[in-house]
Amino acid sequence: MRTRPMGGITFAHPPAFWTGFIACVAGVALHLPMYIDSADMHYTMRGMSMDAPMLTGMALIVVGLALTAYGLIPRGLAASRRDGEVRVRAAHDAPFRRAHIGLVIVMTTAVTIDAMKPITLSFVAPGMGKEYGLKSALNPGGHWPVALLPLFGLAGTVAGSFLWGWLGDHIGRRSSILLAGVMFVTTAVCGAMPSFSWNLAMCLLMGLAAGGMLPITFSLLAEMIPGRHRGWVMVLIGGNLALAYAITSSLSSALVPHYSWRILWLLGMPTGVLLIALNHWIPESPRFLLAHGREDEARTIMSRYGAIEDVPETETKAQAPAVQAPTGEAPAEERREAAHGGGFTPLFRPPFAGLSIAVVVLGLGIGLVTYGFQLWIPSNLQKLGLAQKSADAALRDSSLLGLPLVFVAAAMYGLWSAKKTIIVLTALTAAALVAFSFSGESLAHDRTWLYVLLAGPIVGTATIAAVLAAYSSEIYPTRIRSRGSGLSAGVGKLGGVVVTIVLVVGATVPSINTTALLGAVPLLLAVLVVAAFGVETRRRSAAAGAPAAQPADA
Repeated sequence: MRTRPMGGITFAHPPAFWTGFIACVAGVALHLPMYIDSADMHYTMRGMSMDAPMLTGMALIVVGLALTAYGLIPRGLAASRRDGEVRVRAAHDAPFRRAHIGLVIVMTTAVTIDAMKPITLSFVAPGMGKEYGLKSALNPGGHWPVALLPLFGLAGTVAGSFLWGWLGDHIGRRSSILLAGVMFVTTAVCGAMPSFSWNLAMCLLMGLAAGGMLPITFSLLAEMIPGRHRGWVMVLIGGNLALAYAITSSLSSALVPHYSWRILWLLGMPTGVLLIALNHWIPESPRFLLAHGREDEARTIMSRYGAIEDVPETETKAQAPAVQAPTGEAPAEERREAAHGGGFTPLFRPPFAGLSIAVVVLGLGIGLVTYGFQLWIPSNLQKLGLAQKSADAALRDSSLLGLPLVFVAAAMYGLWSAKKTIIVLTALTAAALVAFSFSGESLAHDRTWLYVLLAGPIVGTATIAAVLAAYSSEIYPTRIRSRGSGLSAGVGKLGGVVVTIVLVVGATVPSINTTALLGAVPLLLAVLVVAAFGVETRRRSAAAGAPAAQPADA
């Protein structure tokens, strides 16, 4: 028996899902008494032993996660036709409907909540390093490096990007998004873990969930948003990475002085609950539903969002001429043949190999900036003499100052050129990082230039990541789209893992100058690689400026 909520979407086992979700929330709630009891010590929990409620809560979380997974994962649904024969795309000229607006709002919320998880790493590092006596920019004489925390978190995000990319293609986009949301709730217990080792374990699980959300949401949007609106919509939604930075820095400035760094992790519970509460407005992939024989649900969603199913081509070349592919792409027949490989192998076969190389290089550059420069900037600003609250406020103001860049980038992507937008934004961000690499420490005394230049690495990198996410969801066909988006997100996190490993094993504490240079060099290389291998997601006819062709919908 399955219930049918708004939009014709069903849970495989609704009682199991909701029972498991309630168990997870209760499990997190049982961690709070120890945190509250530590208020008289400014919420310092180091060295405390786990009490009975906390242990009970951990058991509830384990059971709850198993039940929610069982409730979400489709079972006993034999495919009614071969998966490769099912091809669904949003009609290029379909109107932008109320359903699309609702989807954009929900996905914006999901992406913002998701982005806040890894961003939080940079704002908890100073306080965690102080509580556990870790080696950091503020405590060079510590024993264990605080960089272990982002290393575990980012390793989780890398695994999550690839795992959720696979899950999205095999159990459905919606189920994957909701499973990540439940894990957001459970990993809020990071804020109540007494030992550093438990923080590392919980941070790994948090990264696993956070790493999968972005590629799945963009894959879903690529199927639902009409072609002529898709690019700029996804850039705007992805640009909420910058908004997430502004929100996180604001919360850190307002709450950490009173409730310690732990409060930033505990906020994962209400934000995760909010995401689950919006589940009625998250549609499932029609392609996934059709492939598993759920025709009625698929037709309902397709009608609501203006999506259409492509009929498999059975005509011979003599019956119908082949359609010319957009510049830089192979014909549809070759794309479909490449799509039948397993795992991520098809992404690195013709005709996708060059595109995937460009995605990998740019993704690595973004990761090195995000988890090199950005991750350590709160600590480095405090090292240069700014108080914690002032440093967080500076980061908040810089992110708000650069926020209009997201709208400019969306217009550039939708109205001008996807490839050239990537090149221009990447070059500008690299220039700001070059300025920091030469005069970063002196900028702490010039607040105006500090705010302006910080907007480049913070908002610029977030905007490039948004553009790359939109781009990678458009250049791959539907059947491997989640894997393509997962590759884009995964290599970005991998860049963060690489730079964090360097910091963990190295003897130096990262400075503004060093982290800026580490980010500038790969971004400059990415400009060259994208220029060489990148393709346009639309191409005007040479004859009379006909509407652009839309790739990768076959």
